[in-house]
Amino acid sequence: MERREGFANQRLSVVPRPAVAEALARPVTRRLVVTDAGWFPRAHRHLRIRPGGAEEAIVIVCVAGGGWVDVDGTRVRVTPSTAVLIPPRVPHSYGADDGEPWTIWWCHLRGSDLADLWSAIGADADRPLVSLRAVDRVTVLLDEIVSALERDQSPARLLATAGIAWRLMTQLAVDRRLPEQGEPLERAMRYLEERVDGGIRVSDLARLVGVSTSHLGALFRDATGGGVLAYHTGLKMARARRLLDTTDLHVSEVGREVGYADPFYFSRQFSRVHGMSPTEYRVQRKG
Repeated sequence: MERREGFANQRLSVVPRPAVAEALARPVTRRLVVTDAGWFPRAHRHLRIRPGGAEEAIVIVCVAGGGWVDVDGTRVRVTPSTAVLIPPRVPHSYGADDGEPWTIWWCHLRGSDLADLWSAIGADADRPLVSLRAVDRVTVLLDEIVSALERDQSPARLLATAGIAWRLMTQLAVDRRLPEQGEPLERAMRYLEERVDGGIRVSDLARLVGVSTSHLGALFRDATGGGVLAYHTGLKMARARRLLDTTDLHVSEVGREVGYADPFYFSRQFSRVHGMSPTEYRVQRKG
């Protein structure tokens, strides 16, 4: 049975629906608006059942204890440092564990950009969970949203919370795409970052982190949009830019610092990435 009363020391803000409708008609907040937000500590007997789904998308972040969520017939466990994403108008239910009920931050969202944000995160009914790399980064944003709505639900406040919610959703997208510490992709990335001044064979790197060459390539393409060598080249070019901007090293010396013994090859690679030579890049006014 769904619990009707609240939880001790909870925080809860609900934006009046006429104010939501007005926000969805304004130029910026029509793209994203927070309609509800809150914090439920040790939410004993917390249970929500929505056979027809909700009009809003729902984001739940578990910081302690545990619970479960059922999205369109697929049930998964929810543990600390995990975010749950439930799309609008999808049947769902969720609840806290009996023994150690969850402590959660949560918000409901509407707006025309939700579909793009959902796609960027890659959440769906089969994969509603996002493992958070740093839960504090996410809960700080939710705390800001709740605090803002506790003050008032004016158009200015809804505009402010829309911006914070954008940051929240993009952080979830980053956490879904980037690997956790110790995973093969994270170890491969760290290995490449530590060897910007050298070369690497993809097959050797795959063997080092314990996956096949093709699987490693797929991991990099999913996380970065490019392959292993493209990622390594990007790291080299980033260091080359810093050296060109902050030192008086000759272009050929910069090339050697990032692993290119042939200065002409370095210049070609730099020009391919930046659309200009290292010398042209160096004399540009920046900042």
